[in-house]
Amino acid sequence: MALTPLLPIEQALADFSPGLPFAVAFSGGADSTALLWACARRWPGQVRAVHIHHGLQLAADAFEAHCRALCQQLNVPLTVRKVQAGHAQGQSPEDAARKARYAALAEAVQSEWPEVHGIALAQHADDQVETLLIALSRGAGLPGLASMPSHWQRQGLDWYRPFLAVPGAALRAWIQSQGHSWVEDPSNTDESFTRNRIRARVLPALAEALPAFRETFARSAAHAAQAQEILNEVAAQDMAHIGAPPRIEALQRLSRARQALVLRHWLRLQHATTPSAAQLNELLDQLTACTTRGHRIHLKVGVGFVQREGQHLSWQTA
Repeated sequence: MALTPLLPIEQALADFSPGLPFAVAFSGGADSTALLWACARRWPGQVRAVHIHHGLQLAADAFEAHCRALCQQLNVPLTVRKVQAGHAQGQSPEDAARKARYAALAEAVQSEWPEVHGIALAQHADDQVETLLIALSRGAGLPGLASMPSHWQRQGLDWYRPFLAVPGAALRAWIQSQGHSWVEDPSNTDESFTRNRIRARVLPALAEALPAFRETFARSAAHAAQAQEILNEVAAQDMAHIGAPPRIEALQRLSRARQALVLRHWLRLQHATTPSAAQLNELLDQLTACTTRGHRIHLKVGVGFVQREGQHLSWQTA
């Protein structure tokens, strides 16, 4: 007798092996509701939930109430964190909210449940395509084209995205078939946000023209991620040679492409900042021109400044 093929969400969970117990980031929307229901059923008693209350819209209190009721029904412990993220000059409100949300998730898990070392997020295949298209629209390099990883480590925690191969429509179909409900975030239909415009206009057109676009785009993102891993290894080797802070003379012995690679690596790893393409090109030009002791470097890079201090480069916040 032929085996019944697994549904996409069932296959995703079959491939998901988190350390137990673990937490789910639970907004109350369809995607995170599907993740919480599926995980709580597969690992009863091993799942916790964290709800981030952004306070950005009037419905936020209703979202929290819905999440509390559902977690009580599932017998899943829930903790709530309230976040109101301001954004710095040049930073998008969405990026500021995302960073604040991740920080709040990590704090909630580490303070409430010391035995929990992993957090599952509900981003799915459509989210991955949207992330890739946004990166392309901004002229991103390999880190952007690699899009979202399915597993990474940060702040002493393992982070997981088990649904990256599952279309959003499949998640909604599954949760409806189970008779479960969710809340709709009204901001998801606001097409002033780039991601929402892509979801409403571009993805339907892609589905018509390129039916397998989710799978093929995911493969391209995976290729970019693999290539970036190799470049990270090269950058780490170069940084071990030039030092941190970087020695100007050692930098100048590298090709311009490797100078760019190791400088990005240094700024990201040591200072958690990312230069724009224009800022990095100007810095590389200044490095080429830096042939005398009196040559001064003081350039805006990322959210701070790179400057020359003797035979080295340094970075300071603005």
